[in-house]
Amino acid sequence: MRTHIDLSASAIGREHARSGAVASWRFPLLVAAILALTMGLWGGLTRMGWAWPAPTGAIIEHGGIMVGGFLGTLLGLERAVALGRRWCYIGPAASAAGAILLIAGAPPIPAIALMLLASLVMLLDFYFILRRRAAMFTLVMATGAAAWVVGNALWLAGQPIEQLVFWWIGFLVLTIAGERLELSRLLPQSAQKCTGFAAAATLFLLGLAVTSFYSGLGEGLAGLGLVAVATWLAIYDVARRTVSGTGLTRFVAVCLLSGYLWLGVAGILAAAYGAFLPLIHGEPAAQWALGSGANYDATLHALFLGFVFAMIFGHAPIIFPAVLGVRIVYSRRFYIHLLVLQISVLGRIAGDLFSDWTLRRWSGLLSAFAIILFFSQTVFAIRRNDRLPPGQSKGGLT
Repeated sequence: MRTHIDLSASAIGREHARSGAVASWRFPLLVAAILALTMGLWGGLTRMGWAWPAPTGAIIEHGGIMVGGFLGTLLGLERAVALGRRWCYIGPAASAAGAILLIAGAPPIPAIALMLLASLVMLLDFYFILRRRAAMFTLVMATGAAAWVVGNALWLAGQPIEQLVFWWIGFLVLTIAGERLELSRLLPQSAQKCTGFAAAATLFLLGLAVTSFYSGLGEGLAGLGLVAVATWLAIYDVARRTVSGTGLTRFVAVCLLSGYLWLGVAGILAAAYGAFLPLIHGEPAAQWALGSGANYDATLHALFLGFVFAMIFGHAPIIFPAVLGVRIVYSRRFYIHLLVLQISVLGRIAGDLFSDWTLRRWSGLLSAFAIILFFSQTVFAIRRNDRLPPGQSKGGLT
């Protein structure tokens, strides 16, 4: 039995290389995750005013499909590959099945119960991970899995999405921050560095806890925590050094650093509109909250689009080969979908904050185009790799 487990993207690639050919049942789960993404995007665009026929479930459950069906399945699959245990695949299979039920318009309770099962399996994953390696980064990622459990439990209990979405945010932010914290061990360590991360994460978790009682105040504290986490990542993450490199190494670093910027923006918006601007304006504390309006939309999409998808764009050339058993050839064209994403998120937030619904609607469509372009270029890179003549280096993963 292995006594150490490394959860970084590069380590998953090494794990796959040791295990041989990719298992045939990983591909259907990845396809299900992409289907959830496609339907989630379609439903989101319909919600923004694009008059395209879309499954009712994809429109109503846009957020749950994107977080649980796409990101939950993708992260669950990544975790299962890293652990190498068959039962771990129950988690991504459950979240994928739950997403399909939601898209099909089935009664939501069974679908949400499957999402809760997926999050519980991921939390169980981390029970075994912590037994093998109890470190700050594994504890942070385990806390992220626990946040997903809480968010899904509240969802199953009938809480509206706007009252539980910060728990889903906690799932994604703590998972990503934990993985980056793991890689930051490659840099010189100091007590100040560790204490700074612990303080930032604690502030964010305090905000999550408070949202259950005073939503606006909790969102304000969680927003400050997001700003603190983003600042820590921008200062201490290895991307700050690798951005001076070349090729794929530099592209990944640019993706990460841009994502940290949007994470900070999301935190500022959450803190400002969730609590502090209402406080300055003298509004009653009972009215503090982002609610479900334009400020809410700007905050969530700065995080889910600007931060999370920048992380996906950066890690996909490493994660996809690990999961699917292929190699991706890096191309400078990858910067195109990253740039389109940045422009679209900027337009989305500007449209929200200045009540320009036309700009908001077109920016949403541009975000969808950036994601489609990302997948298209990734597939093209895989095919181009397959056509390399025998004996030529396939490269692309450094």
